[in-house]
Amino acid sequence: MSPARTEQIVAGTDVSIVVYVDDAEAHGGLADVVVLPSYGRDGGEDFDAFASELAAAGHRVLRPQPRGIAGSTGPMSGVTMEDLANDVATVIDQLEAAPAVVVGHAFGNFVGRVLAVNHPTQVDTVILAAASGHTVDPVVNSAPFRAGDPTLPERERLEALRLAFFAPGHDASIWLSGWYPEALATQREAVKLLEPARYWTAGNKPILEVIAEHDPFHLRSEWGDLRHEAGDRVTTVVIDGASHALFPEQPAAVAREVLTYLGATRAARRR
Repeated sequence: MSPARTEQIVAGTDVSIVVYVDDAEAHGGLADVVVLPSYGRDGGEDFDAFASELAAAGHRVLRPQPRGIAGSTGPMSGVTMEDLANDVATVIDQLEAAPAVVVGHAFGNFVGRVLAVNHPTQVDTVILAAASGHTVDPVVNSAPFRAGDPTLPERERLEALRLAFFAPGHDASIWLSGWYPEALATQREAVKLLEPARYWTAGNKPILEVIAEHDPFHLRSEWGDLRHEAGDRVTTVVIDGASHALFPEQPAAVAREVLTYLGATRAARRR
């Protein structure tokens, strides 16, 4: 656990969301940063180092835990991506974080995109971290559901983790734990109900696209697609030595790129 991390509980109409809060070490009026985790995983240890870097730079970091994860509760059937984005909007509203910088990792990137479209006043900037491209190999696309299934043999789960989540030379076994199968199933069904085209360009928000060099969910041939579709409000950076897991692989590099981008954005707005 990050040493500066505390927890708050935000209650909505039918949900209760646990939020990990990393308070800024120096309050300089910087935007709050909301981190949304990947398929079936929590927003804890994977993001501790990243959150600490941002807090040290003056940002309050909020990590709302999805339904069914780390004490967050709510309906788990018939849930849409819009519902999950509403949960995050409730957190941003009640913790007075608007307009927030929203970092969506892998699956979380689409929660962030939906949030930006449906709750535009809550969002300042969208950061898409290890987001999928338009074309994903079916074997890769199914890897989270093998990796996150504790009933499968460890060998099969490790194979899925090495294929889809970790760059060569990185220890994929660190992700054998930390999965929430019920939440994973809920999120999988929510994706099936999603209309991706409606949310793909995150409304009209500025976008930082953080691509992992070895990410099989985002083909190199498609690295420029989002900028082509959304124009110059998209900035793209590539993190070397990382795959789809990204944050446990290269937390300092991701934090550096995010902080550089946010600093440049602030400077441009002042001009």
